[in-house]
Amino acid sequence: MKTYISFANSLTKLLGDDQTVKLTVDGYMPLCIERIGTSGEGHKLVAIAHTGIQNGDVMYDPEMVFRFIDWDGAQIAEPISFRNDYMGIRQEVYRYNDEGKATHVNARLRAELKSFSRTWFRNLKQQGFFSVQTIRQTFS
Repeated sequence: MKTYISFANSLTKLLGDDQTVKLTVDGYMPLCIERIGTSGEGHKLVAIAHTGIQNGDVMYDPEMVFRFIDWDGAQIAEPISFRNDYMGIRQEVYRYNDEGKATHVNARLRAELKSFSRTWFRNLKQQGFFSVQTIRQTFS
């Protein structure tokens, strides 16, 4: 659970009180973080993505969606999807019923996304995305 608590803390720090932010650090693809709604179970969903442009289209490299859950007095953020437009990849940890509630879990993908997220957040810190020098744009 410590890892999921760390994800929640990192995403909350990057997003702050804003709905959508774009963070820019020289030498790296922009990083966008956005509150995108709620899951079928009512959990807050936050997307984080590096973005690029190809033929005039915004491309995600990658984009991950995290669902926030209150867990034993703490807030955790679990990665639930992965997308990389340049590679044509879209993966979902859960399958959902008609009401949007999770019914089945892909445990292997869940573990892979947890590991990938751990590395990605560590890299984002090293690249300066958590720094006060980061250029921050907010959007409504």
